[in-house]
Amino acid sequence: MRTTSVSELNDGIIRSMSIGALFSDFVGKINALDFHRTADLLVTTGEDDSVRLYDIANGKLLKTTHHKKHGADRICFTHHPSSVICSSTRNLDSGAESLRYLSMYDNRCLRYFKGHKERVVSLCTSPVDDSFMSGSLDHTVRIWDLRVNACQGILRLRGRPTVAYDQQGLVFAVSMEGGAIKLFDSRSYDKGPFDTFLVGGDMAEIWDIKFSNDGKSMLLTTKSNNIYVLDAYNGEKRCGFSVDASPNTTIESTFTPDGQYVISGSGDGTLNAWSIPTRSKVANWDSQIGVASCLKWAPRRVMFAAASVGVLTFWIPNDTI
Repeated sequence: MRTTSVSELNDGIIRSMSIGALFSDFVGKINALDFHRTADLLVTTGEDDSVRLYDIANGKLLKTTHHKKHGADRICFTHHPSSVICSSTRNLDSGAESLRYLSMYDNRCLRYFKGHKERVVSLCTSPVDDSFMSGSLDHTVRIWDLRVNACQGILRLRGRPTVAYDQQGLVFAVSMEGGAIKLFDSRSYDKGPFDTFLVGGDMAEIWDIKFSNDGKSMLLTTKSNNIYVLDAYNGEKRCGFSVDASPNTTIESTFTPDGQYVISGSGDGTLNAWSIPTRSKVANWDSQIGVASCLKWAPRRVMFAAASVGVLTFWIPNDTI
């Protein structure tokens, strides 16, 4: 069995992707998933208050923890492969812990973070230090340090905020009302944004932002079911794609590690792949799980994960099954 490298991706390999593992032991929707940057691990959260840790190299569930008191919504890994940051779903308006720093190794909460008054809808960790960011329906973006309980910085804005660090940790992007993207220097964000991008003609809320690994492109997924790839330096639209409406489910899209392809869910229950250089559709698959609300490509493997209500799937090239 030959293992395909992420540097070898081409249209044929993308088209050959199929389900290599399926997990259906969730109750309710899977809220979020995240890959560790360097370890072969994936973490998920679900409406059943579960946090689950998977070995992606072997397609195995390693551990499940339940969080009945706080719930489990957004999630992302820290640098340590057994530590995650998880947002809460309960008692937020009473000033409860909106974010928790959890050890999956021994199921302990290492630190609580209070501040947000409504649900956290976007969460990301810095790739270079102990900083992380959260965007909430309370119209704030908060900047934190894993080592300190207190919030390190607050950005107040209009609309539903989405946050993302670039892969070098030097810049972060924040979306706000009217489809605007503001870019900040991570080291001096208190001076305000150094640039603002708009996707011409589309003022829909931006549900998700991702930077490509080389930092040259940004991927936006909007409430209007449009997907855009922007030049991360000047905001110029490189290409745009549309998918079927998904009125009850937000969809997610993802770059491949080489930044040459975009994969996305769709309201019709399919998954789609496009080539960025040619701006053409390369593949269309039946997701076999309905509308995929969570979708991410593994950082170092030819593999992506897609999840929906009750089901998580790992997709790999069929020559490795």
